[in-house]
Amino acid sequence: MTRRIVAVFFVVVLLAPFAGAQNRQDHWVATWAASPLLRAIPAQQPPPNAPPPAVNSFRNQTVRMVVRTSIGGRRVRLQLSNAFGTAPVTVGSAHIALRSKDSGIVEGTDRALSFSGKPSFTIPQGALAVSDPVDLNLTPLSDVAISLYFPNDSGPATIHATALRTAYISKEGDMTGQPMISDPTTSQNWYWISSLDVLAPADAGAIVAFGDSITDGARSTPEMNRSWPSMLAQRLLAGKDTANIAIINHGISGNRLLRDGAGPNALARFDRDVLSQAGVKWVMILEGINDIGLGAGPNASPANAVTADDLIGALRQMIERAHTRGLKVIGCTLTPYTGAGYASERGDAIREALNQWIRTSGAFDAVIDFDAVARDPKNPKQFRTDYDSGDHLHPGDVGYKAMADAIDLKVFTKK
Repeated sequence: MTRRIVAVFFVVVLLAPFAGAQNRQDHWVATWAASPLLRAIPAQQPPPNAPPPAVNSFRNQTVRMVVRTSIGGRRVRLQLSNAFGTAPVTVGSAHIALRSKDSGIVEGTDRALSFSGKPSFTIPQGALAVSDPVDLNLTPLSDVAISLYFPNDSGPATIHATALRTAYISKEGDMTGQPMISDPTTSQNWYWISSLDVLAPADAGAIVAFGDSITDGARSTPEMNRSWPSMLAQRLLAGKDTANIAIINHGISGNRLLRDGAGPNALARFDRDVLSQAGVKWVMILEGINDIGLGAGPNASPANAVTADDLIGALRQMIERAHTRGLKVIGCTLTPYTGAGYASERGDAIREALNQWIRTSGAFDAVIDFDAVARDPKNPKQFRTDYDSGDHLHPGDVGYKAMADAIDLKVFTKK
């Protein structure tokens, strides 16, 4: 009898490590992200469609922001960035919940977040902070409310300015755990939040959409998730072999490959916004039109001068860095821009030379020809009328959907 009990106990002890090993196959994958943006831009011609200045500091106030997941998960963690703050910032409390409507949250889903075990924490200047994980069942394509309370003067905020989602700012007080924020001030910016990760199965991974305003979703309908990465997320979820693939949007409106302006240049932010993202396996690069417009447009200065070879060199650098980390790189051709405020024949020649290299060089693991999708068949130098938002540079909702629909999902399932 004694021997039998010992044997059973021995089997249980042996099985426990195997169960733990199976759980450890889950890993963190970013389900949403946004690029921190430097607001102190050196004196220069503002890029087209530059976002308006944001509310940039808070004191004894709560900010509730809404983000949308791409894939779901049972545990979550939040990352905050003080990348462009001028001093340490103290967060008095932070909460996460499912969002119902406006600033309201779904009853029973509110979770208080801690950072290194503490509900209140200070993020040093230039630093990131990652929350402790909490259990919260997030479904794909769900709205999540993130609430941050700043008891003291926050100083200048690190923001993402083209959120296209409403942030709700309290008059005063810690409202992070409240069902809704009464009589808020509103803004369409994200403050300090930089990524939301979910604990996902071993086969899950993330795509980083890396680019400028056309990736950011500029001129798409606010609150409707109409950027091409948002609509690609819907297609991925509907696919049998792609439902566990997240897509996170690291576009910055006005961003350039080679020079700072609206945010750090793409080469400078590549490690932060691509290589360090949780669970990333692919990066789609759609960037360079602002370099061309500001470097070869009618008001270009010698300091901004650019050639196709300059831009190709920048793309080669990112390809090499991504491949070193085992990521696959998808090159995206630049869409037409004739008629835009900074368009020129010389600039379009640079765009076409760059697109030809993207299509034919073999440097990328795959190519998505957004130019071919968006251009007018009768005048390939400009947008199709039904895809144009009206400024001849950015797509409208219909154009963004066409871009998302043109992406071959097999790119993300090839071994």
